[in-house]
Amino acid sequence: MQDPARRIPRLLFWALVAALLLLAPTFWLLAAPEAPAIQGRWLLDFEKDGSVQLTLERRSPGHHWNSSDTHEMKEFRGLERPEGSADGPAHFELVRDAGTIAFDGRLDRSGGAGSFTFAASPDFVSSVAGLGYFGLTGDQLYSMALQDVSRAFLSDLAALGYERIAVDDLISMRIHGADPEFLRQLQALGYKGLSVDDLVSMRIHGANPGFIRELQSLGYSGLSAEDLVSLRIHGATPEFVRQLKAAGYDRVPADDLVAMRIHGVSPEFIREMQPLVSGHLSVEDLVAMRIHGVTPDFARGLKAAGYDRVSADDLVAMRIHGVTVEFARQVKGRDPSASPDDLVSLRIHGRG
Repeated sequence: MQDPARRIPRLLFWALVAALLLLAPTFWLLAAPEAPAIQGRWLLDFEKDGSVQLTLERRSPGHHWNSSDTHEMKEFRGLERPEGSADGPAHFELVRDAGTIAFDGRLDRSGGAGSFTFAASPDFVSSVAGLGYFGLTGDQLYSMALQDVSRAFLSDLAALGYERIAVDDLISMRIHGADPEFLRQLQALGYKGLSVDDLVSMRIHGANPGFIRELQSLGYSGLSAEDLVSLRIHGATPEFVRQLKAAGYDRVPADDLVAMRIHGVSPEFIREMQPLVSGHLSVEDLVAMRIHGVTPDFARGLKAAGYDRVSADDLVAMRIHGVTVEFARQVKGRDPSASPDDLVSLRIHGRG
């Protein structure tokens, strides 16, 4: 059995290691060299609605950064639109939690240009280290300031289960409006643990809580983020779902809704084709007919040639093998008993 006295140094050693690990972010901050100042050029336009269009440009050997965003005048400290037509010197600032961007140059009533300098906030840097965001570079802090990634934003995300998000993802979330309020509404609808890519994609394509609630009221619960985005991309709206229901197609699976939109299976197409085709038209039938060019005019032409209410499969086969209305009329004239299968067989074998 080990002597208790010999165990004390080992216990002290491991206690010291644990303390160092806990304090690692603080030690890193104390030892980290100060990031060089970030500088660049700015161009500003005053818009008719009272907002400003701000373009920032930075250059370094082998690199060129350019960003353009619309801002409210109230976001800036010291920015005023000149009254007269002559330009004059200007100094204003964009003060954010992550740091301050100071602008110097000249402005007239339409806008202006000049140079800017970004200074990070040491208090912000030390505070966010406690949230797991340590080792931030000057470029990252500049982007966080520009897009207003604040301590409150990071804390709210952490409270919702999104901790230590990559800075690029944080910037993307801010740009596209995937903010804590958006996340809270999604979680209330049952969407928890979504990836940042899913959240941003949903915002970009308009798969918002209102869209989700409408679909749920129509019987579409539990759709994945990918399904929701796909429905939005291809225009499978709640109104489209309601129109399909009126045409006899209730609760069509999400994948089929997308396929119908991609291939142009509209409610109007369904209503025109239903009385011209024999049997019930499945979603697969409708999509296949659109893919292969089975139109209402084609079905009506066949009916006039003596082929009334042909099945969807036969109509598709006829289109695939080049059975035209004129060809069907000619064959029917020679052989009144000729079936759709006969027409396809004749075309396959090059007869008729």
